[in-house]
Amino acid sequence: MKRRHPYPQLWMMTDERQGDALFAAVTRMPRGAGVIFRHHATPAAERRALFDRLRTVCRRRGLVLFIAGDEASARQWRADGSHHRRPGPPRPGTAPAHDLRELRAAERSGAALILLSPVHATRSHPGAPALGPMRFAALMQATRTPVLGLGGMNAKRGRIAMRLGAYGWAAIDAWTH
Repeated sequence: MKRRHPYPQLWMMTDERQGDALFAAVTRMPRGAGVIFRHHATPAAERRALFDRLRTVCRRRGLVLFIAGDEASARQWRADGSHHRRPGPPRPGTAPAHDLRELRAAERSGAALILLSPVHATRSHPGAPALGPMRFAALMQATRTPVLGLGGMNAKRGRIAMRLGAYGWAAIDAWTH
């Protein structure tokens, strides 16, 4: 099957909850998948050391590594790209969206992929209302930018999201557990 887009279809988002399981999860990811490094609550020096260690493992395993932040940070940290949160001048990378307004902001930012969430209930945002498959599908139809499903995703839910039209999916726990 011919790929429709140069970015990976499978992604892992990192966060502090993964602890030491982060590196085991990275080794389970298929070659060519992507990792978005967050770890926002980690102290700066420790965060940088963790990122550098993760970058080495990702390079060895053939994984794409983005950093949550701006393009300058991505260049400085030698990441493959950035996952940005604020709309602004067109820039490549990925961007999050949770509703139609944020979807439009992500489009205006020039994001190559939009992570639309939460598709399902998720431990990352307990109690947050989930889009559900039908609302997720409707929002995907409102954009030409490829969409990744995020939030409560696992391999089965990822396949369903892709049948609904998603380019791919991203998760935290699906890769860690």
